[in-house]
Amino acid sequence: MNNFWKKLNKPFFCLAPMSDVTDCAFRQIIAKYGKPDVFWTEFVSADGLAHSKAQKKLLIDLKFSKKEHPIVAQLFGSNVENMKKASALCGKLGFDGIDINMGCPDKSVEKQNSGAAMIKNPELARKIIRATCEGSNGLPISVKTRIGYNSPPPKSFGRASKNKNYLLDEKWIRSLLEENLAALVVHLRTRKEMSNVPAHWDLMKRIVEIRDEINKKTLIIGNGDVLDLEEAKQKIKETGCDGVMLGRAIFGNPWLFAKRSPLKFKNYVIKKLKVLIEHTKLFEKLLGKYKNFAVMKKHYKTYVKDFEGAKELRTKLMETKNAKEVEKIVKDFLLFLKEI
Repeated sequence: MNNFWKKLNKPFFCLAPMSDVTDCAFRQIIAKYGKPDVFWTEFVSADGLAHSKAQKKLLIDLKFSKKEHPIVAQLFGSNVENMKKASALCGKLGFDGIDINMGCPDKSVEKQNSGAAMIKNPELARKIIRATCEGSNGLPISVKTRIGYNSPPPKSFGRASKNKNYLLDEKWIRSLLEENLAALVVHLRTRKEMSNVPAHWDLMKRIVEIRDEINKKTLIIGNGDVLDLEEAKQKIKETGCDGVMLGRAIFGNPWLFAKRSPLKFKNYVIKKLKVLIEHTKLFEKLLGKYKNFAVMKKHYKTYVKDFEGAKELRTKLMETKNAKEVEKIVKDFLLFLKEI
């Protein structure tokens, strides 16, 4: 089985998995206007995929097109057998790799001993990785996690606390790197910090050093607060990591990963609103039977901002019920733009 990670040119850039955001409609839009080097699906419950009744409902979250390769299926779960079954299914569906979510701070996920809860149970985490490898039929396995769970009191570390090393759970990172991982994605915050503080990119050098100490070829990918590709390249240069994963920067900017993006402000607004219509139609076509239209509306808050009339347009769009209504409202606004 080919390991696509080995074929990536460095530096490389990935789109972060985000629940109710990076669905198949959204990814197809991104693939068209600015494709990242690697796509991730939204995270999917391995427990659900392992049971036939729940599996039918969840398969829509694993839907993807040929244009999205290489694409990684992200799973979460703490049941060894179910992770094995779910990874086998992902192999049959044609994914290029499988990622295990060991960083999600959602309480409902943690109650299942999954996501960030794994940080507190390295032994189980390693069993989950091995089970996923076993079931994947040779697909490369990666893990997305955080630098630690709880932050110890910096005072107990004296002056050394100034460099924030006390935030990094080195035992956790090392335990993951000792497994057979093709890549390790590190969100540079602790579970306790959520996204409420700036990402600790100053800790990435140490994570790379730990990888090198173990003499592993595991690729290290940094995640957190990166706004564009230029900043991502700078982070890689400064820290020595192999790639960067960008998440929130994609909101309202389908050209994030493109080599070229619209430059003139007025034209940029027009182009963005036309993509909004296209995205909405695609969402309705692919996911209309499975997801509430309100999921699509989340994107309007980021597509429609920072230009004259944005607030009024956004208010109208939030009241829509389908793609037809959205198209009419946006086209009427575009006619208004041409007149001014």
